Amino acid sequence: MKILALSDQVSKAIYNTRICERFGDVDLVLSCGDLPYSYLEFVATMLDAPCLFVHGNHDALEYTSGGQVLTSPGGWMDVDGRSVWVKGIIVAGMEGSMRYKPRAPYQYTEQEMLVKVLRLAPRLAMNRLLYGRYVDVLITHAPPLGIHDGKDWPHRGFRVFRDLMERFRPRYLLHGHKHIYGPETWRTRHQQTEVINVYPFRIIEFDPF
Repeated sequence: MKILALSDQVSKAIYNTRICERFGDVDLVLSCGDLPYSYLEFVATMLDAPCLFVHGNHDALEYTSGGQVLTSPGGWMDVDGRSVWVKGIIVAGMEGSMRYKPRAPYQYTEQEMLVKVLRLAPRLAMNRLLYGRYVDVLITHAPPLGIHDGKDWPHRGFRVFRDLMERFRPRYLLHGHKHIYGPETWRTRHQQTEVINVYPFRIIEFDPF
């Protein structure tokens, strides 16, 4: 399976009329947040593949030139706090970043994110009974604590994501949020999980067997 993962920045390699020539063979598209909804709708329209996403901390209403108001990207499934079976793999998601503004959407304290993970846990346990594994790909906006995160509070990763990886052992954790400039590390193995910063996009070859 070929996965196209996106996050945080519009890429000219994707947002053009030749997208199908380069990415027409992808089987699944995943977005880790902070992308214009119109951009995501373009991708969903052009590529014949399921599209799943989580919100980033900068996601907001988008006003189109035609007077429409986009509250989410059409053609995409929001998998925040959910687990879905798609094309033979299990995908789950967790939106948002560390909270740095009171009452801002898509921002969470460590405790609030822990509650979200605890709500997801029974679904992952059921996956183990049904499919023999908890989750294959976890998509998040923020990274785990100490893996690809930043020193400033808004870009600090979540400790509970490390616990989630250690308990439920996804093959991949794909995230965005932390922009990469220069030779920074973007791929790290944590126990049985490959943690990948997909900014601004990555192609991931996934063998589900």
